[in-house]
Amino acid sequence: MAEGAFSMTTPDMFTPLEPASVSDPVAARMDALRRQLHHHAHRYYVLDEPQIPDADYDRMFQELQALEALHPELTSPDSPTRRVGGKPLQQFASVRHAVPMLSIRTETDTEASGAQNFDARVRKELGLGASDPPVEYVAELKFDGLAINLRYENGVLAQAATRGDGEVGEDVTQNIRTIRQIPLRLSKDAPPVLEVRGEVYMRRDDFESLNEKQREKMARGIKGEKTFVNPRNAAAGAVRQLDPAIAARRPLSFFAYGLGEVTPEEEGGPLFETHFELLMTLKSWGFPVADLTGTAQGASELIAFHEKIGRQRDQLPYDIDGVVYKVNSLALQKKLGFVTREPRWAVAHKYPAQEQITTVLGIDVQVGRTGKLTPVAKLAPVFVGGVTVTNATLHNEDEARRKDVRIGDTVIVRRAGDVIPEVVSVLLDKRVQDAPMFTMPRKCPVCGSDAVREEGEADYRCTGGLFCAAQRKEAILHYSHRRAVEIEGLGDKLVEQLVDANVIRALPDLYRLGLSALVALDRMADKSANNLLEALEKSKATTLPRFLFGLGIRHVGEATAKALARHFGKFEAIMDATEEQLLAVNDVGPIVAKSIRTFFDQPHNREVVAQLRACGVRWKEGEAAARAPQPLSGKTFVITGTLPTLSRDQAKDLVEAAGGKVAGSVSKKTDYVVAGAEAGSKLVKAQALGVAVIDEADLLTLLSRY
Repeated sequence: MAEGAFSMTTPDMFTPLEPASVSDPVAARMDALRRQLHHHAHRYYVLDEPQIPDADYDRMFQELQALEALHPELTSPDSPTRRVGGKPLQQFASVRHAVPMLSIRTETDTEASGAQNFDARVRKELGLGASDPPVEYVAELKFDGLAINLRYENGVLAQAATRGDGEVGEDVTQNIRTIRQIPLRLSKDAPPVLEVRGEVYMRRDDFESLNEKQREKMARGIKGEKTFVNPRNAAAGAVRQLDPAIAARRPLSFFAYGLGEVTPEEEGGPLFETHFELLMTLKSWGFPVADLTGTAQGASELIAFHEKIGRQRDQLPYDIDGVVYKVNSLALQKKLGFVTREPRWAVAHKYPAQEQITTVLGIDVQVGRTGKLTPVAKLAPVFVGGVTVTNATLHNEDEARRKDVRIGDTVIVRRAGDVIPEVVSVLLDKRVQDAPMFTMPRKCPVCGSDAVREEGEADYRCTGGLFCAAQRKEAILHYSHRRAVEIEGLGDKLVEQLVDANVIRALPDLYRLGLSALVALDRMADKSANNLLEALEKSKATTLPRFLFGLGIRHVGEATAKALARHFGKFEAIMDATEEQLLAVNDVGPIVAKSIRTFFDQPHNREVVAQLRACGVRWKEGEAAARAPQPLSGKTFVITGTLPTLSRDQAKDLVEAAGGKVAGSVSKKTDYVVAGAEAGSKLVKAQALGVAVIDEADLLTLLSRY
C-alpha cells in the first residue's frame, strides 16, 4: 500500500506530539504535519495498529506536499514526502533492497478528471500534441494488503522481504513460504536472479472465517485472542508473525504486479518491451496476476476502467481502494523517469473513502419487519463511501459489546457500496470518561412487548408480532399467505399502501375495511375493491392449523401447526398449554415450546386473537387426537416433479396428516423421494445417495394404512 494511501479527518483534530520549535506559522504547520505523518506511518507500517482511516492521512500528506512546493527552503531532509514510511521491526533481520521499493503518486480525485489529469501530464512530459495517437497504459487494481519483494535465485525462492522504508525491509521468508499461491521453485526459463513484487492480502470470505474462529476462541475464554479490524491488518499481522506456524494458519493470498532486481539481458535475463508483457510472463512462471488487468488506450479507456471496477468493487472477493495506471511501454517509462520519490509513468486513482472517523451521538434500537432488534449508532454526519452517513449498524448486543461502542465514542465507520454502514472500531484513547456500556433493552421499544433472545441465537426479538407497529406489514402478509388464512388479492404493494396510510393498524382492521377506504387507494377500482372484500369474507372460514400458522409464531411452520391442532383439538387448549404439555406434541421441541408459550404470554397477542374471532374468523374444532401411532411418523419425504393426480400441496398435506415430514431438499436423512414427471436435480441427487424413489401410486399405498 502506498504511503499516501492513508485517510483521516482534518489535521487539526490531532493533538501535536510535541510543541513546534519554530515561530513562523508556515514552518510550524509543516513541522506539525511531518511529525503527525511520521507518527501515523509508524502506527500503520510498523505496529500494524492504524489509528485513523486512509483519506485523512492523504489530506495531510497532500497539504505538506503543497506547502513544500510553495516553500522549498523549509523542506526537511526527513520529510515523509522524501521516502516511503516505516522502519523494519527489530525482531526481523534487515534486508536492503537491490532496487528501492518506491510508492507511486496517489490521485484522490475520484472523478473522471483524475484519469484525465494523469494522461495530460504524461502526454506533456512526452511532448505529445493533440494530433498524436493516445498513450497505451496498463490498468490494474490497487490492492489493500502488504507489499512484498520475492527474490528467486536460480529458480528457487531465496528471500522474501517487506517494503519497510523503501530502502530496507524485513526478512519474512519463512512466513511467506506458507502462502500456497507463491511458488517455491520456478520453471527453467526463469532468469538466474528474479525479484517479483506484489501484494499479500486476505480474501473477504477468508477474513470472515478467520474472525469467526477468533470469536469462538474468545467465547471459550482463551486469553490473548481478538478479532481483526479488516483484511489488510489481518494479512499484515500474519506476515509479520515471529512464529511461522501462526502465519501458516492464516489464509493469505498473493498477486504479482512488478519486478525488482532481474538478471540483465546481456547475462541471460528477460527482455520485455511492455509492462503487460512482463505481467503475462510472470503469470506463465506461476505467479498469480489479477484477472481484472488489461491495457487501455488513452484517458477515455482509463476512465471506462475506473468506472467499471467501481461498479464491481463491492462484489470483488478482496478489498481494493482504487486502480493503478502505468504507461505500458517500458521505453517510455524510462524516458519519463521519476520525480523525487515517485515515477512519472504511474498513478493510483482512488475511489471515495470507505472508512472515516466520526462521533457516536447516541445508540437507538430499531425493530425490523420480523421483530429483530438491532442496535444502531447515531453518528455525527460524516461523508464516507460517496454519501453522508448518520447511522451505522451495531448488528446485535454481542457485536456492540465486543466492539465496546459507547455514546460519545470516536469511531471508525465503514461503508462499501450499498452495504449498510457499520462501526469498525473504537478509538479508545479518545473515549469520554465513565461512558456507560450499551445494554439491549428487554422490552420492545416500539410496542413494549417482551424482547427475548433464544438459546444459541445472537438476536433479540420482539414477541408482540400481531400488535407491534414495526411488524405490521410482515404480520399481515404472513397471515394472508395462501398456506395460512389465505386472502386472495392482498399482496405486498396493497399491504404497504394500507399500512402507510394508517388504514390498517393491526390484523383485525383487515375485516373492518369498507369500500370507500379501498377505492381511495392508488390503482384500486370498484371491482378490485369488491373482489378484496369478498376474499376477506371468504377467509373468515378457515381451519385451526391454517389460523395457527397465520399468527406467525416464531418456529411454528405448517407442519408444527397441524401437529398442534391434531394433538390439542381446540385453540384455547393450545393457547393455555404449559411448556411441558407442548413438548408432548410430535414435532415440538424445547425451543418451539418456549416460543409458543412466550407468544401467548403477551397480552397484546391474545387481544388481537380475540378481536379476530370477534370479526368472524372461525374454524372447526374437535377433541384431542388419539395417541395411536401414525404410519409415516418419523419419515421424511421430498416431493419433486409433476404428480399424475395430486398437486404438491395436496401430497404434502397427506404426508403430514399421516405423521410424516416434507423437506425441500434431498439429504442422507431423506427416507423417500416422491418423483413425478420432469423430476430434476432432486431425483438425480436421490439416486446418487441411494434414497428410495417412489411414485404417486407408491405414496398412496403407504398412506392406505392410515
